[in-house]
Amino acid sequence: MTAGRSEKELQGVNLLGNKTQYRDDYAPEVLEYFQNKHPENDYFVKFNCPEFTSLCPKTGQPDFATIYISYVPDQKLVESKSLKLYLFSFRNHGDFHEDCVNIIMKDLIRLLDPKYIEVWGKFLPGAACPLTRLRIMGKKVRTGRLRRINGFISMI
Repeated sequence: MTAGRSEKELQGVNLLGNKTQYRDDYAPEVLEYFQNKHPENDYFVKFNCPEFTSLCPKTGQPDFATIYISYVPDQKLVESKSLKLYLFSFRNHGDFHEDCVNIIMKDLIRLLDPKYIEVWGKFLPGAACPLTRLRIMGKKVRTGRLRRINGFISMI
């Protein structure tokens, strides 16, 4: 078994190594993936985005959050630069917190079809949302038989 990736395996990864263009509108089409070389292993991939911003659909004021994404991949993994650009595309997107978290989760499910995924939003208080903190979680577990691996529940 050789280490590394062939050109063929990198065909769908187009954003790396090119000049970055930041979208200012919701853009799920920027999400890219690459093949998982270890689909027989159940392991977590985790991303934290501490600078997530969207707009309140009623007031137009910015909402700030940290988005936490954890998933157990099957055949595909999300390319991290494309994920960052995708999350940035919410900058001028007007939607409620709950909607943003669910949209992110659904887009990642559509792209990756993971064995398991969780998306958390930890939103900061603001004038329009005076809560001290708002935590929202969406979760999807593929139907199938569960097994415990290293203390975690995952799908096979």
